Amino acid sequence: MITYTALTPHPPLIIPSVGGGRIREVASTVQAMEYVARELAAASPQTLVVLTPHGNVFSDCITCLSELVLSGDFKAFGSQAEGSTFNNDRELLVEISKRSVKEGINFINVDMECAASNRLRGDLDHGVLVPMHYLESALNYEIRLLPISTGFLSNLELYTLGKIIQQSADALGRRVAVIASGDMSHRLKDEGPYDYHPDGQAFDLRVKELLAAGDAKGILEIPAELRDNAGECGYRSIVIMLGTLDGMKFESQVFSYEGPFGVGYLVAGFRPLQQSPSLLEELKQQEKERVAAGRRSESEPVKWARMVLESYIQEGKIPKLPPELDILSQKKAGVFVSLKKNGQLRGCIGTIAPVYDSLAQEIAANAISSGTRDARFFPLEAGELEQLTYSVDILGEAEECTRQDLDPARYGVIVSTVGKRGLLLPDLEGVDTVDYQLQIALEKGGISPYENYKIERFEVKRYR
Repeated sequence: MITYTALTPHPPLIIPSVGGGRIREVASTVQAMEYVARELAAASPQTLVVLTPHGNVFSDCITCLSELVLSGDFKAFGSQAEGSTFNNDRELLVEISKRSVKEGINFINVDMECAASNRLRGDLDHGVLVPMHYLESALNYEIRLLPISTGFLSNLELYTLGKIIQQSADALGRRVAVIASGDMSHRLKDEGPYDYHPDGQAFDLRVKELLAAGDAKGILEIPAELRDNAGECGYRSIVIMLGTLDGMKFESQVFSYEGPFGVGYLVAGFRPLQQSPSLLEELKQQEKERVAAGRRSESEPVKWARMVLESYIQEGKIPKLPPELDILSQKKAGVFVSLKKNGQLRGCIGTIAPVYDSLAQEIAANAISSGTRDARFFPLEAGELEQLTYSVDILGEAEECTRQDLDPARYGVIVSTVGKRGLLLPDLEGVDTVDYQLQIALEKGGISPYENYKIERFEVKRYR
């Protein structure tokens, strides 16, 4: 069962061996951390799950350190103090991992061998160590630790992960407390880590008010633009934490908030009470309605790409082309199929010129490749299919040109030398100049900008 949850900031400055005399400047935060640690300890958890945004964070998966013994220190922040060591709750880790995969959430266990071979972090980061410093002082017994790194997944997936943590604790009969480690806005002052932005204060105030009111749905509905402008790091931790409280009423208490160095530090605690209706079921229903609405407005190329990929992932076969899409069998062209999940690229494969006998076959082959053979991503799981959005780019013929003939909003570009070629589609977010368009295309082709390379341009018809 979930016994207690809390939101804590993680500035190393509030560790005495790091901050020294400057700790006085964040006295309210330190006092609140000590109080929330006592509240958590009073709930007598057997395991503490800490959600950190500073571990091994990816766009398409969740990671968790899986070594039997976990350790870390603050030496990177100038501390000479001895580090901390904790026992991992491997049994809870296995249960969460198993349930996550079943829900279509990629959950990766990172041991020291995996960390070393993939240049990942194998020790505890400060997002875990800062709150644990205060919790160790409040606990009079050894507690097991499970450090889970957040990821750039959708709110629905993050909230679902929280629910999975709750269900896993219940299945094992484990008393579990959860810490959402994260700072608020980093843009409260010009002298902070980033430039000042007025949305920093607006974001922090909204989160503070919504958490004080216990309004989980309100937290989930905070606009992405506001979050991005604020430069926050704790939002995803909060969403997962709220998921661990799904189906329960809870008592909220904000202990402190301050931002003396341009970064917002918010400390809050949440005590589960009685059962209540599940918000997760409402969120899933909203997502189904959104997907259904999108499919009603699909263009022919996108509908066919989706039909093919879904059939291939779920049944291992390519469906027959429906009569209403027969127009796709009457022409040939190069095609790129792009997949996005939660606004993030999930796969993109294409052909510059036609390889197959029809546009339908071209789309089908590239849809399958985008979902299963893009080396940048894991192959798609069936549970991800409903979360995908598709775009199909049908390419016109390429024509040789000069740099002056390019327009990244209108034309895609192909750069080539002997044995090497790079391509970039037009009208991509963030690609606003010819120089940047060429830079990316050259990098994709492994071509030096100092080589003598040919430039070609092409137009596309994009279907979303």
